[in-house]
Amino acid sequence: MNKTTACPLDCYDACGIRYEEGKIKPITEGFTQGFLCAHMNRFEEHERILQPRYKGDAIDLGTALKKLKEIFANTPKNEILHYRGNGNFALMQEVSDHFFASYGATLTEGSLCDGAGHVGILEGRGSNRLHMPLEEIAKAETVVLWGRNPHATSSHLLPLLEGKKLIVIDPIKTKAAKKADLHIQIKPHGDLHLAMLLSRFLHIENGCDTEFLEKYAPEYEEFYELTQTIRIKATLEQIDVSLGQIGSFLELVRSKKTAIVCGVGIQKYKDGADIMRSIDAFAAMLGLFGKEGCGVAYLADSKEGILSPFYTKSAKVSKVNTEFAKFKTLFIQGANPLAQMPDSKRVIESMQRVENVIYFGLYENETSQRSDLVIPAKTFLAKNDIRASYACDVLHPMPKQREEAEGISEYELSAFLCEAFGIEIKSEAAYLEHFKNHGVQKLDGLWHVEKKMPKEFEGFDTDDGTFVFLDEIESDFDMEEKLFLLTPKSPKSLNSMFRREACVYVNGKLGLNEGEEVLISSQSGSVKLRVKLDDDVREDCVLIYSGTRGVNYLTSSKHAYGGKFAIYQENKVEVQKI
Repeated sequence: MNKTTACPLDCYDACGIRYEEGKIKPITEGFTQGFLCAHMNRFEEHERILQPRYKGDAIDLGTALKKLKEIFANTPKNEILHYRGNGNFALMQEVSDHFFASYGATLTEGSLCDGAGHVGILEGRGSNRLHMPLEEIAKAETVVLWGRNPHATSSHLLPLLEGKKLIVIDPIKTKAAKKADLHIQIKPHGDLHLAMLLSRFLHIENGCDTEFLEKYAPEYEEFYELTQTIRIKATLEQIDVSLGQIGSFLELVRSKKTAIVCGVGIQKYKDGADIMRSIDAFAAMLGLFGKEGCGVAYLADSKEGILSPFYTKSAKVSKVNTEFAKFKTLFIQGANPLAQMPDSKRVIESMQRVENVIYFGLYENETSQRSDLVIPAKTFLAKNDIRASYACDVLHPMPKQREEAEGISEYELSAFLCEAFGIEIKSEAAYLEHFKNHGVQKLDGLWHVEKKMPKEFEGFDTDDGTFVFLDEIESDFDMEEKLFLLTPKSPKSLNSMFRREACVYVNGKLGLNEGEEVLISSQSGSVKLRVKLDDDVREDCVLIYSGTRGVNYLTSSKHAYGGKFAIYQENKVEVQKI
């Protein structure tokens, strides 16, 4: 048996794993570098759903599948909704879409995570191929962590920062910020204007790479004119950045191999796509694209260059503000919408009106506990799969490592449903071979998706090969006298899995006491949490980690501009002592 597999978790890295003597072990090659994150090191310790149940009573798997078939047979096809989570890059997870789309059910679209930033990259570059893999970040002289906290989200990035000039832009004084050569503790939602001002001053100081711009971004003068519409003094005050910091930033990146490494938090706003485009525009003004050790790293499209073999043409609804009450039967796979979706009060009220709620996944959570039929899934160790990544171009085979008596795999469940309702489905081996054929095995022994990583930079993937700059911006700072809500990733949990946080973090200047319970309120709702004092948080902010129970009572289910993307940080809150 091939003992090498890959981590299935939702993070920037794509770690290789060896499964030996019943234990998960790191490999030394690739991202893993001989160590694994705490989530994977403790993977076997997390309590799983082992027993199917219906209406609270334990049943066996055969009875659960029979009940599932019965529910679907008694539900009009257009009243079935398939709500699948996207936090797993193993490609066979999507086989369930094939059944539901072929059957005539409704699927979801949009993003609760990185969608706005992805669109911003598409609008500027033409595609979201992998332009800045880790091996290129390693070659940089200066690294800019723009809203990225590697200690929480990408620990394998940390060794690459050693010996480099480091700039951190973050409302939170993270561990990386405390070691940085420059930390700009920017006011939330100030990123677009900071990027625009950086481009403006770079142009004023003749720091632009005009040779690159003339060839690959010829509309840069028009973009410079757009930056001139921003009032410098007023804007710097609004985003809490000084002219000195602008100068220090430019000094650290000018004529240096520079990697701008962005986190998803920068685009959790209604203009999230424009924020990403403004950062890309600054990188273009510096001429960072296509050069060794230079570029912008965000989340590359994990499926770039990979053609899906699954049928997915269907009616679709937004994953952000799904009206569950419009459906009779809801099938939830690998997701926890009662905790992860914004505007929890609305989500709960809508889901309560669904006649049949079915949960298919590994762990108990708010959604599984409110579901009528619960079907346990198999772990990644007990099924065959193959995974892609948004941090590299490698396809990692994930062969089965062990047998598990509990649960059922995504393919097995989909094959059962397809057979039950007369839908054609290929063998698991055929699908795995289809995905593998998108890769080419190279000298390192790994399979690489060649279309995902450009061999040489010959221009952008736009119609004419040139970068498309922003041509207008919306300057609508929210000056309301309330606190900004920050919802970053936690180093302890992964979305709503594992060791979830239970506190609100605030600056001591707000006059609250450690451990006291407070009521945090927004236009959407309220939640009670215990206070943790943390002066690393700006005094005009409250920090509640994503995955904290109740945090999404505070968030709006409105969409970002131009797409069905959640805007978790487009919210202001008030804090009251109880």
